[in-house]
Amino acid sequence: MIPMVNLKAQYAEIKAEVEQGLAQTIENCSFILGPNVHAFEQETAAYLGVRHAIGVASGTDALHLALLAEGIGKGDEVITTAFTFIATAEAIKYVGAVPVFVDIDPRTFNIDPEAIINAITSRTKAVMPVHLFGQPADMAHIAQICQEHDLKLIEDCCQSFGASVDGKQTGAIGDAAGFSFFPSKNLGAFGDGGLVVTNSDGTAAKIRQLRNHGSNVRYYHEVIGYNSRLDEMQAVILRAKLKRIDQYNQGRRRVAHLYSQLLAGLPITTPFEDGLGVHVYHQYTLLSEQREQIMQALQAQQIGCAVYYPVPLHQQIAFKDECAGLSLPVTESVAARCFSLPICPFLADESVRTIVGVIKASL
Repeated sequence: MIPMVNLKAQYAEIKAEVEQGLAQTIENCSFILGPNVHAFEQETAAYLGVRHAIGVASGTDALHLALLAEGIGKGDEVITTAFTFIATAEAIKYVGAVPVFVDIDPRTFNIDPEAIINAITSRTKAVMPVHLFGQPADMAHIAQICQEHDLKLIEDCCQSFGASVDGKQTGAIGDAAGFSFFPSKNLGAFGDGGLVVTNSDGTAAKIRQLRNHGSNVRYYHEVIGYNSRLDEMQAVILRAKLKRIDQYNQGRRRVAHLYSQLLAGLPITTPFEDGLGVHVYHQYTLLSEQREQIMQALQAQQIGCAVYYPVPLHQQIAFKDECAGLSLPVTESVAARCFSLPICPFLADESVRTIVGVIKASL
């Protein structure tokens, strides 16, 4: 059996450090916004090259609170991609804004900058690109568009921890950004967790207030906030993994490049690296007209595979009102043919060769 992500192998490597940290946290009984959360925030801010990093309860909350702190609200339009996990658009809906879905680049699967330009209206207040599957979006072009049209730029980095563009980490380019620490992420917790990053002192202050019931001083509440704090125990785990994140991402790139080498010449489109940034392969996603037969062959051999994402957001029932009649041809074409293979830093070359062998035999 080959799973999509081997979390047990990763845990074995960090077990002693994590268990010592958890035991110390329990002994100290400092569970909410304790020393490990504060240390993790400082360490991630330094790693990402930003002034502020604020731990929150999930990646979804990170995007939600980032939008709120940047003043996005009722009736505002936020341009984003329909080829992403629903949390991207949920966060926009939570603040009362309207997600405006545009098409994607057929090679990178990231939002198409030209499509952003064509979607801007007088109600547009922000753009939310997603660094999908770990490949940075075309941030130079997108940032220029936002600057020219006075739009907020909020990065969805939930799949891109450690990815970079022109020497800058994803998350350090826009006005604010949200990260997810869902267990399967490149930097994953043992449960939910998230992070908002920004270079704005004002935005950071609002995030800290919003995540803690609208309070800066205990029992004094200036606004209606949320209970969205990164858990102290998750911070222990994340600190151990953060020390190794570059090693983990290099391992993912090793696996991805071996896949692409071995799959060359088959009727399959392997992931495209646009060279604008460093892809960290949260997923290794292919395109094939024979998706179903390939996946059936893999599943028969107990090899993990999955489709991210089979139904684009503009075709989801939850968005039927604002998306009636909307057609995004590239997004729909990619969603109909994409599938992902197992990828993690601990996947052996031998396992990659086994997986490719099953694929070749299925065609």
